[in-house]
Amino acid sequence: MARDTGLEERIAHLERTVDDLSEVVARQDAEIARLTRRVEMLMMREAEREVDAGGTIPLADQKPPHW
Repeated sequence: MARDTGLEERIAHLERTVDDLSEVVARQDAEIARLTRRVEMLMMREAEREVDAGGTIPLADQKPPHW
């Protein structure tokens, strides 16, 4: 019986760890999605600013000079 109790305790601990890690992953996924949207918005704003400043091709879309 003692062995069963030890295994049950270990399983309970592992289940708690999996639940905690799942919560962390879910929060990180939401944060990555939010940051991705913000970066896309900033890139669009910068491209519009470059076009408004008289550029023909946004710098973000140009190949570096060494290519």
